Amino acid sequence: MIKKVFICFAIALLALNAGAQILPVGMTEEEKAMMPYYQFPQTRSSLTTPPSWTPRAMAEWEEIDVLLITWTSYTSVLRQIVDAAQEECLVLIACSDSNSVKTYLNQGSVPLTNVDFIETSYNSVWIRDYGAHTIYQNVVGNNYLVDWEYNRPRPDDDLMPEEHAAWAGLDLYSMTVSPWDFIATGGNLMVDGFGTAMSSQLIVNENPSHTVAQIDTIMKHFLGIDQYVLFPTLPYDGIHHIDMHMKLLDEETILVGEYPTGTADGPQIEANLQWLLTNYMSCYGTPYKVVRIPMPKDNINNAYPPGGDYFTYTNSVFVNKTILVPTYYQQYDTTALRIYEEANPGYNVIGINCLQTIPASGAIHCITNCIGSNDPLLISHQALSSPQTGSSAYQVDAYIKHESGIASANVYYKTSLAGTYVSVPMSSTGSDNWTGYIPVQPDGTTVYYYVQAQAVSGKTQVRPMPAPAGYWEFECQNSVGIEEPVAAIGMETIYPNPAAYITCIPVECGNGFTGRLSMMDATGRTVAVIHEGEFASGKNNYFFNAMAFESGLYIIQLENEESVQQQKVIVRNFR
Repeated sequence: MIKKVFICFAIALLALNAGAQILPVGMTEEEKAMMPYYQFPQTRSSLTTPPSWTPRAMAEWEEIDVLLITWTSYTSVLRQIVDAAQEECLVLIACSDSNSVKTYLNQGSVPLTNVDFIETSYNSVWIRDYGAHTIYQNVVGNNYLVDWEYNRPRPDDDLMPEEHAAWAGLDLYSMTVSPWDFIATGGNLMVDGFGTAMSSQLIVNENPSHTVAQIDTIMKHFLGIDQYVLFPTLPYDGIHHIDMHMKLLDEETILVGEYPTGTADGPQIEANLQWLLTNYMSCYGTPYKVVRIPMPKDNINNAYPPGGDYFTYTNSVFVNKTILVPTYYQQYDTTALRIYEEANPGYNVIGINCLQTIPASGAIHCITNCIGSNDPLLISHQALSSPQTGSSAYQVDAYIKHESGIASANVYYKTSLAGTYVSVPMSSTGSDNWTGYIPVQPDGTTVYYYVQAQAVSGKTQVRPMPAPAGYWEFECQNSVGIEEPVAAIGMETIYPNPAAYITCIPVECGNGFTGRLSMMDATGRTVAVIHEGEFASGKNNYFFNAMAFESGLYIIQLENEESVQQQKVIVRNFR
């Protein structure tokens, strides 16, 4: 009883001193002691049952009206964010004293013409985790906010979405009342705008009262998620938030943090990624594209995790036509910024030094959130692959939708970066789908193009959003080359090894064969048949989950009529 009284007192003290806290993304030792006795805020003005209609959760690269920050710790970093973001949208700053914030911004020559303030209580700066997510009715209709129970004993942070909703005049749906109660953080949620979401399995651990099927149901009703992909947590990422090592750049492209071979979380990240690529498709029904970005070393400790802080370049944020990227040391930053620019042509890529924030396990994405446009004109297009072959015009398909309807749509293309764009009209093919045709070009030509649409209301939008400075591109190839010889059959290096969660077994299958891939313990007893039967031609990945096996030495065996191949794997199960 005394302990409970002490914990309650500690929680009350935390609330009273909310504005003075410099709290990490994860829980402090004091908060860990509070958490078993903590009760989430019960007084809410939000809607606690799901919408009666199917929502669509906004993707981060879509148009936003407002960037949200909380003005507390790391003010020099926040000032840089405000300076860059206010050129793209309104910046709403939650703070305790707006006059002192204005003074600090003025001292840094930051204009206040696109900045607003709400004076309110808060506990921490990590607004991505406790902020709400934008959803739309009828794909692009009325917008709303959706919130969850914040997985920290930080009651003022947990209630912040109510302040944002009231300021914006938006209804707020809250996943706070059984059977819809859901504990989560925004940094562990990545969505594609078309019904797919990704998180680490921290979500499962933090919601022990719900089965995975029940979690899927909650996500479906509140966010319109049809496919919820849950990755095993990483060994060295202490907060287990997906934004620390992955980021969707568009509907089919994933930016993935990369470490030197066998280093830090690299092996498990790679296994998770290959599992995703093998088992899931993008919203277009095609495999995801992957852009890799080298993760920086902690120069102070001269080490990657666990020997150093968890430095990350994936913890970035889209602000309409600008991307804010965390930076640390020039020797690494130059490469990271170049990769962002190459993967996102035309975007204004701005680096913001996050050496202050990263020891607390967070960067740019963690300390920002947003409210999506209240008048979205949605354009979704799967970029044409390169090369485009044959002698026919190049077909450009796009899903285009606005609440008022679409009056017209066009494809703009050119064959030189220094050239002038040519417009080609698109035609409606029904169900909000539009098609246009770029004329066939000579062999070896590079085509640059973008899609533009105008709504009946008069609103216009382009995709990529920074077009015409931004574009997609493809090469034209009117002749077919000679196919390379097919590689031989064999297992490549299994990873991660030692194994604790999902583990990848790459197999080069040549022209294909019939065989068996199995797992044996140290005595030679078969404990699992991973795949048996036909192995398709080319390179394929197979998987096992090490959590299903006791710790120890195992042998992975690939056998067919011609050969038997083996590799040893160490399982370290932390169950």
